[in-house]
Amino acid sequence: MAVRPITIIGHKALHQPTKKVKEITDATRVLIDDMFDTLEAANGAGLAANQVGVRQRIFVFDCEDGAGTAHRGYVINPVLERGPVPPGDPDPEEGSEGCLSVPGEAFPTARATWARVTGTDLDGNEVVVEADGGTLARCLQHETDHLDGKLYLDRLTPTYRTDARQALKMRGWQDDHITKWDPTTEKAEDI
Repeated sequence: MAVRPITIIGHKALHQPTKKVKEITDATRVLIDDMFDTLEAANGAGLAANQVGVRQRIFVFDCEDGAGTAHRGYVINPVLERGPVPPGDPDPEEGSEGCLSVPGEAFPTARATWARVTGTDLDGNEVVVEADGGTLARCLQHETDHLDGKLYLDRLTPTYRTDARQALKMRGWQDDHITKWDPTTEKAEDI
């Protein structure tokens, strides 16, 4: 098991849909173990495989639901269902969202309060993760978006999209300047 570098916004792996996992291999098992190590080192709530440069449809999570109950697990080939997303700008106090691939930034992001993903585990058994509120509901939507090639920044309303663009420009994160972030050292390096 190892901590892997996390890809930063602009890396092509974050902007392309991932591929369905057709066969579970030893490499798949190692990937999931490494993703949990990376998630823990980065102090995150969830991590998608493409955030560590692997274009497979897998994510891991470790966060609380709306009742404050902790949930930790992974889903292979998740399919998302969700409730309606409230219209308009989200409440900055309740809807702030961040991302390990956009370190140091967080912006109000509208999400459904209820979400469920279905997929499989390493043995091919069905996995169902459902949350009504809390970080887990947001995480299920966020990580599935990653696997579809979207970042939470793509979901921002125009009000917050301008703030996000300015923050990314100030950090120098552009498509021609791509870095990976090492959660163990908290440093970014050019690739």
